[in-house]
Amino acid sequence: MVVRLQEDGRLPVSLRNHLGGYEWRRDALGRSSACVFRLEGEGRPGLYLKVEEAGPFCELADEAERLVWLRSQGLDCPEVIAHESDGERSFLLMTALPGVDLVTAATLLPEERIEIFASAFSTLHNVDISACPFDHRLEKRLVAAAARMRAGVVDETDFDEERLGKSAFFLFGELQRLRPAIENLVVAHGDACLPNFMVAEGRFAGYIDCCRLGVADRYQDIALACRSIAHNFGGEFVRLFLNAYGLSIIDPVKMDYYQLLDEFF
Repeated sequence: MVVRLQEDGRLPVSLRNHLGGYEWRRDALGRSSACVFRLEGEGRPGLYLKVEEAGPFCELADEAERLVWLRSQGLDCPEVIAHESDGERSFLLMTALPGVDLVTAATLLPEERIEIFASAFSTLHNVDISACPFDHRLEKRLVAAAARMRAGVVDETDFDEERLGKSAFFLFGELQRLRPAIENLVVAHGDACLPNFMVAEGRFAGYIDCCRLGVADRYQDIALACRSIAHNFGGEFVRLFLNAYGLSIIDPVKMDYYQLLDEFF
């Protein structure tokens, strides 16, 4: 579907002023609760517009803050052009990064994509956590998970296969019972799957979908990255990623725990 944005009178005036002459296409990749549109116009830079229903679980304000911070650290990510809300919907307009995501990058071998993936993690995880204002340690993430469970927004039909048929209430009890005693803190992406890492001309081009970025245990990223690699390339590629990242021995308890936590987000 292609629509001329300037004809959509439901957009805030401040956004329409940015988008004259652009067309939008719905981007169906990913599982975000926001509607995502690719904006293109002749002779104009590519943009993305995210639109999400306003409410306590809207994440676009979080994403805008984190993108601004990431760029202040010299890391590649989209530039925020505008973040607006009309009371019913939240809007985030940002630049498009060059290239394609690591799932779509079919010109690269899986081994090459995994090397890029691991390098991008190492760069982010080496950022000084004292410089990061976003706290996603378990004390706060479990509060957020409980709030989502009570609000009924945890999709029990979308649980990983080994947890299908179990209730969010039961799984939250498992999160409390199995909570790790120690967190090995880094600046974590928070939604560390292959589609959220971009590549252009064979090189890493930037981080996207950063609304859950913050200080957290490194397994917040490692667990989701390994799951994404197994899903997209096969389980035999997981060890290649861990070796490239520099993690020779893994903690299977933490791997399971952070994949369980992700069921709530």
